[in-house]
Amino acid sequence: MSADEKRTDHPRLDSVADISGGIALNGSSPSGSSVMLPYLRVANVQDGYISVTDIKKMPVPVRLVEKFRLRRGDVLLTEGGDIDKLGRGALWDGRIDPCLHQNHVFRVRCRETKLLPEFLALYMGSPEGKSYFLRIAKQTTNLASISLSQLGAMPIPCPPIAEQRRITELVDAVSRQEQVITASIAKLKDVRTGVMDGLFEAESDTHVEVPVREVGEVRMGKQLSPSSREASGQFPYLRVANVLRGRIDYSDIKKMAFDEGEREIYGLRPGDILLNEGQSLELVGRSAIYGGNEGEFCFQNTLIRFRSGRQVLPAYAQAVFERWLDNGVFAAIAKKTTSIAHLGSERFAALNFPLVPLSRQRHIVEGVDAFSKQECSLKSELAKLGKLKQGIVDDLLSGRVGV
Repeated sequence: MSADEKRTDHPRLDSVADISGGIALNGSSPSGSSVMLPYLRVANVQDGYISVTDIKKMPVPVRLVEKFRLRRGDVLLTEGGDIDKLGRGALWDGRIDPCLHQNHVFRVRCRETKLLPEFLALYMGSPEGKSYFLRIAKQTTNLASISLSQLGAMPIPCPPIAEQRRITELVDAVSRQEQVITASIAKLKDVRTGVMDGLFEAESDTHVEVPVREVGEVRMGKQLSPSSREASGQFPYLRVANVLRGRIDYSDIKKMAFDEGEREIYGLRPGDILLNEGQSLELVGRSAIYGGNEGEFCFQNTLIRFRSGRQVLPAYAQAVFERWLDNGVFAAIAKKTTSIAHLGSERFAALNFPLVPLSRQRHIVEGVDAFSKQECSLKSELAKLGKLKQGIVDDLLSGRVGV
């Protein structure tokens, strides 16, 4: 008998809820009377929310509509997919009615005298809930799936309904505060964009436009090859995954071979700006200033390095590049191949750079810094709330802490 089956204090999910699979997508028209209806598929069921930005429709026999029709309060879970997305789910709010669900999406309809759907959705998204799916899933290469019977056998904590309601209300209160801060961050970004546009426009009479290559050095990084992975002289380098907007993430650093001459060419100095050369179209040109030690890292050819000359402050150049990212300048010059856009070092180097006196550059940088500090503060608060909510969910659902 498995550990899950031994948990007699937790009833099986199928004893406190009705579970069903969805309707199969059939390429041929159904026989008899049918109607075209929207349906939810795996792509719509995200972790903690339902996305309705891309809803498909299918012809459905009239006799099957009620069988697969979703109700407000249904909990939807994915049957399979990437291992890290297995069993992801969310509560359906009934915003589209009628709406059905495809056969790769499970519908769980709680018997609300025993189990609240909001409580179940919290538990499904908790570490304990996700670990169940990982334990029982059938895995093939990088994909995993769970069956209807496995989902039905899932042990579910069922404290009294009043306690379930208090737990969900507490978590909802934290979630609402998260939404307030998220909205504040979005508003701050809009204000920042307007202020920055004003600052640059105020300099329009005093700045001169010169090609990027005339105000700094533009260089592509070293190309990654099988031989460079295996040769001696392995050295850490930065790539697209490390360069986020305004910051460099050092949590996942790769190495490849750089000889002494290459380290001189591709080595980074404090103040160097790295831009994503290959990215999705909306993110190509995303950039950050390197602030590490000189020579500690090199960089790959998926990045472009801009090294400011004496006429340009690195922080001012970064402000210009972020403005170009927001205004679509990088996207306009990028060349797209399949799903990846390439900025191109020559195209980037030919862009007209707004050169103003150093004193005016400092003025603009001060404005950028003021907004950056506010944004960092809000993001820090948001991160704290996220940890608080996760702690609440873990402690309350596990019973370690009482409501």
